[in-house]
Amino acid sequence: MPRDDTPMLHKQNAPKIVKFAIITVSTSRYETYGSVPTPKQADDISGTVMMDLISGSGFEVVSYSLLPDNEALITGKVRELMGLDINAIVISGGTGLAPEDVTLEAVEPLFDKTIPGFGELFRMKSLEDVGTAAILSRASAGIVGRCAVFCLPGSPAAVELALNELIIPEAAHIVKHI
Repeated sequence: MPRDDTPMLHKQNAPKIVKFAIITVSTSRYETYGSVPTPKQADDISGTVMMDLISGSGFEVVSYSLLPDNEALITGKVRELMGLDINAIVISGGTGLAPEDVTLEAVEPLFDKTIPGFGELFRMKSLEDVGTAAILSRASAGIVGRCAVFCLPGSPAAVELALNELIIPEAAHIVKHI
């Protein structure tokens, strides 16, 4: 049976530039001075990986945020970004099974549409690297308004896998459709 060329045709008409916002969710990336938590951006390896891979792909990073594992702050930041000219948000961290992992609880209620294939493919590809521990990943994606939102585990390897093999190759195609 011949291959369906529809996805390739769609990609040809997709935008050349996709504007991204990056959010790292990690309470451990904060220092406390007195009672004021301060982000340690220099320690955000996953954030650096996200910025480097997205910028290196020819797309644009227009916003970077480092947040603690706090549902209200995460939801608020995504809502704030919806008011900007952004096509995609990549959130790294807070997707595990620990009680403090609340990224999905903060973001998924905002989804107008889900992209279930993203999490399924991420876990399938992760199986090669981490074995059956891939089932612990709650990687997720959806559409909020006219913006694609991707929620990834916090490890630099997971960020690299998701961006290189799923997000960057399909970002413009997804934006074209939404």
